[in-house]
Amino acid sequence: MKTYSSKFLSAIVSSVLTILALAIALLVYHYGKHLLVVIIPVILFFVATYYSILFIIRKYVTDRIKPIYNTIRDLPLSGKKMDEKMLDPNSLLLNVKFEVEEWAKTQMKEIERLKELEKYRKDFVGNVSHELKTPIFNIQGYVLTLLEGGLDDPKINKLYLKRTEKSIDRMVSIVEDLESITKLESGELKLNITRFDIVKTVEEVLEMEHWQATESKISVQIVNKPDRPIYVKADKKRILEVVTNLIVNGIKYGKKKGNVNISFYDLEDNIIVEVADDGIGIEKKDLPRIFERFYRVDKSRSREQGGTGLGLSIVKHIIEAHNQSINVRSVLDKGTTFNFTLEKAK
Repeated sequence: MKTYSSKFLSAIVSSVLTILALAIALLVYHYGKHLLVVIIPVILFFVATYYSILFIIRKYVTDRIKPIYNTIRDLPLSGKKMDEKMLDPNSLLLNVKFEVEEWAKTQMKEIERLKELEKYRKDFVGNVSHELKTPIFNIQGYVLTLLEGGLDDPKINKLYLKRTEKSIDRMVSIVEDLESITKLESGELKLNITRFDIVKTVEEVLEMEHWQATESKISVQIVNKPDRPIYVKADKKRILEVVTNLIVNGIKYGKKKGNVNISFYDLEDNIIVEVADDGIGIEKKDLPRIFERFYRVDKSRSREQGGTGLGLSIVKHIIEAHNQSINVRSVLDKGTTFNFTLEKAK
């Protein structure tokens, strides 16, 4: 395959040669064969000159473009070199144009990705600072009050020390959750895959959170409890953390005298675990972001409930570390439903 310019030039030359051949034939017919002695050398000189000039131009262009082309060929496009089948082996200029365009598209995508990461980094740093600032200021205020004489007042010294401890616990929780997410993302935290009964695990969580549900006047139950155990292959400790987080969220954001229902659904090789509440719900615009670190739908209420804002992010990382998926659907003022999958064990 040749370039469009080469095809056009070749067509012109072919046309000129054809016209010359017809002209020579007519001249020979009218004036005799002795004209060939003059005309043929002229034609040969014209053809030789044309191809010599074409060769020099091509070599001149190739010698200067080839180093640029080789440099481009060495640049990764989307993480790998361009497929050889997509290139024209006889068209250096077209290949350069094509690969430069592809490289430019890739760089634009990379720039956009870096911009998003930079925005995410700024948001993350700002959120961490904000989350840590509240307990730090609380601790500072309590300690300052105690140092200025409150320590000798039996009415406030113990109260302020307990509040200080609570703020410290909150800071520790934030740091531990951040550490968990970092380990999950980096793969440093290895999963301990075992075979266990997911129904029994959920029942353990219900027992642990019974007091909180009772205090909030919310009913928490398994609505379609299976007749026999459902065994899954997963890290029991981490899945316990996932179930606990989802059930506690249902209790925290549920309505008084409401319900948090846990269901199990068979899906061939997997099992679906669903945790649904009939609480305040989540607006549609907030749903895509609820698994982000520190993202809160209701910021004031979330902090009052004592959450770190990292729970759902940890849940998502744990489920994805198992190569499974988690989804959410919600209707404002009607409730929220989370469901995730786990691999069944034989």
